[in-house]
Amino acid sequence: MHNLGRRRLPTLAMAVMMLAFAQQIVPAHAEPRASEFTLSNGMQVVVIPDHRAPVVTHMVWYKVGAADEPKATSGIAHFLEHLMFKSTDKIAVGEFSKIISRLGGQDNAFTGQDVTSYHQRIAKERLGTVMDMEADRMQHLRLTKDEVATERQVILEERRSRIDNNPTALLDEQMNAALYLSHPYGIPVIGWEHEMAKLSREDAMRFYKRYYAPNNAILVVAGDVTPEEVKKLAEETYGKVPPNPEVDGRKRPQEPKHIAARRLELKDPRAGNASFHRYYLTPSYTTAKPGEAEALDLLMKIVADGATSRLYKKLVVDDKIAATSGGDYSGWGLDSGAISIYAVATNGTSLDKVEADVDAVLDEIRTKGVTAAELERAKKTFLADFIYESDNQASLARRYGWSVAVGRSLSDIEGWPKAISKVTPEQVKQAAATYLDERRSVTGWLLPENANGRGERVEQPVAHSRS
Repeated sequence: MHNLGRRRLPTLAMAVMMLAFAQQIVPAHAEPRASEFTLSNGMQVVVIPDHRAPVVTHMVWYKVGAADEPKATSGIAHFLEHLMFKSTDKIAVGEFSKIISRLGGQDNAFTGQDVTSYHQRIAKERLGTVMDMEADRMQHLRLTKDEVATERQVILEERRSRIDNNPTALLDEQMNAALYLSHPYGIPVIGWEHEMAKLSREDAMRFYKRYYAPNNAILVVAGDVTPEEVKKLAEETYGKVPPNPEVDGRKRPQEPKHIAARRLELKDPRAGNASFHRYYLTPSYTTAKPGEAEALDLLMKIVADGATSRLYKKLVVDDKIAATSGGDYSGWGLDSGAISIYAVATNGTSLDKVEADVDAVLDEIRTKGVTAAELERAKKTFLADFIYESDNQASLARRYGWSVAVGRSLSDIEGWPKAISKVTPEQVKQAAATYLDERRSVTGWLLPENANGRGERVEQPVAHSRS
């Protein structure tokens, strides 16, 4: 898994209830919900007590992802994530998940550009066992060449099914490669196929020994625990793992100034209706000026999120040239963020018209800004989502783990509702004027193979034969 999806409120009644409580979110979380400490070997620990049920969510976050891979080994971070479920000195091949299952729990893992995370949901009394198992594979992973060869075929098949068989995913991959001129965010998390096919046991072990260490990891435990309980268990398990002195932070190429818009077109016989896509390079929550990332989040909620958004009303409802539209702001990267926008054309509609409508909406936002009513509605929606996700143990663990892994503090995380509430219409307008700049963008058209250069379908002649 590479991306975290947004949760939707399950019913209208739930949404109304959450909106009613939205204004109360700031005082409700005035007191810190989470606490943190650091083990003697450098491992950070975050504890989020939640005593409603005797279960815990246990997550280990490594501060390494696809953007940290050595050149010509794209996909090694994700590949190692798979290989971590093989064997150690204590656990036989394939037994890790089976043991968790026998203990009544669930486990999984995911890789992103900046993080790799392993997580379990387990009964409280089994927490020490899970910690011991995770600490074991932090330092005692064993790999055979046969295991590596078998799993390499698994990730290649995953790429074929997720990317190569999906025209939209292929376009996304090409657009990301064009968006980043120097930064490794332009390389797909899953990897380029020709490099994946050559990944070796030595590549995996080198990456493992370099980055998998307690002083490059964050432990997050959410659930029916106290900080004191977690600290005792963490010291007994993770505390015994020696730090790696070679861990010295991340050294990545950074983006130069973007001075020219980029465009690309992908034709694919598997594509349905023609679709328009655009990405803009932006700062992330980690790199933005105070209030700027929050303004970008609210901007994209107003511009592109749902049936009340500016894009949907213009393209789908008023002009009826798109079947659907959408977009968002992804601001959780360590080094930068991105805005994405898309629209799927109706039958027979030229993508020129779709793009012109998108540009008109964005131009209006840049020049006139947003209304106070739009901004207030966007804030309430965000705050309602925050409350709803705060009620979910796994969502809480992910929220804290991901944020801390990319350098944000607990006060940043818990102060987010207040920061969102303070954003003004002028800040949103300024964010739009600054970052909805075509020089920071890549525009992509996805076309069915029998489309002309404008995205309109061209009927193919039918061959007739005499009987």
